[in-house]
Amino acid sequence: MDTLTPTFTAPLLQNEAERLRALDEYEILDTEGEEAFDELTRLAAFVCGTPISTMTLIDEHRQWFKSKVGVGSQETPRDIAFCSQAINDNQAFIVPDAKRDPRFADNPLVLGEPHIRFYAGLPLTNPDGFNLGTLCVLDRTPRELSEQQIEALRILARQVIAQMELRKQLRKLRVTIGEKEAVEEELRASRAALLKLSITDELTGLYNRRAFNERLDEAVRLSNRHDWPLSLLLIDADHFKSFNDNFGHPEGDQVLRTLAECAKRLFRTTDFCARIGGEEFAIILPNTSSEGAVIIANRFRDVLRRAAWKRREVTASIGIATRGPEREGVFDLISRADRALYLAKSDGRNCVRHSDQLARA
Repeated sequence: MDTLTPTFTAPLLQNEAERLRALDEYEILDTEGEEAFDELTRLAAFVCGTPISTMTLIDEHRQWFKSKVGVGSQETPRDIAFCSQAINDNQAFIVPDAKRDPRFADNPLVLGEPHIRFYAGLPLTNPDGFNLGTLCVLDRTPRELSEQQIEALRILARQVIAQMELRKQLRKLRVTIGEKEAVEEELRASRAALLKLSITDELTGLYNRRAFNERLDEAVRLSNRHDWPLSLLLIDADHFKSFNDNFGHPEGDQVLRTLAECAKRLFRTTDFCARIGGEEFAIILPNTSSEGAVIIANRFRDVLRRAAWKRREVTASIGIATRGPEREGVFDLISRADRALYLAKSDGRNCVRHSDQLARA
């Protein structure tokens, strides 16, 4: 690694001595990797779509990586660390293009490996208010993060501290077997919550597109194994753009939440409901024929009609495709449902159309 010192180095914090003592209390520096932290680091990289992510702790002279994705070194000098700047504030520290930022343009980590161009870090703030390090994501090309990605990083950074606190408590308390099992269950629950975060649509509480893709693959495999029919509903809120234009995005968000609540009330526990983008929802109906799927879709329209809409009644267009004995793949099933949805919109919206009708349309 280039040993040159950059022109700009972050100043030490006023409470640096207290911060270092707080970090030492965790007895985590130079310890082996742990899956609980590795999962958070991998999830940060996944959520932000970056090749590099680290859980970094800043001691007196270095930044040390408790967990890392996409980098080979275990530590770097503190005076060249982007994270040294990130711990000076409690907000997200973002560098869209390091080569164009005078603070970092001559930094060895920019000029040499790992050739950082983009950096985003959230401080790891312990319950006493000390910033011990960061959870950060990096890329070798300039970029930006969305507000949702920044908020996800903020949530993950809090989870890192939660894991560190649990780890410290385990060491301090010298727990009995029963207490240890309880703490481990809490850790498992925390990891389960993180998994749920990665597959859940934040606005509606339904599953997101990633989860939908995985579940549809599984549903197709079960359909093949048991020779079951499989139906897919694609649902689109009618004239949603005009609703947003007339009443504002907060009211539009409430419409999407109400649509999700209607879906949760109607569909069976074996069905799978997801928001796959914008105002579009998808419902996987295992072991459901085309006739049954049409009945369920029209029931959903009835539920929407009876819902308590604040501004105006909201309707939905629904396209259906049913997988039969031909055992088509996932792509073809989605494509047929999408074309059926387009037909429903073309026929005036607020109606249900099955892909079987496409040949007659």
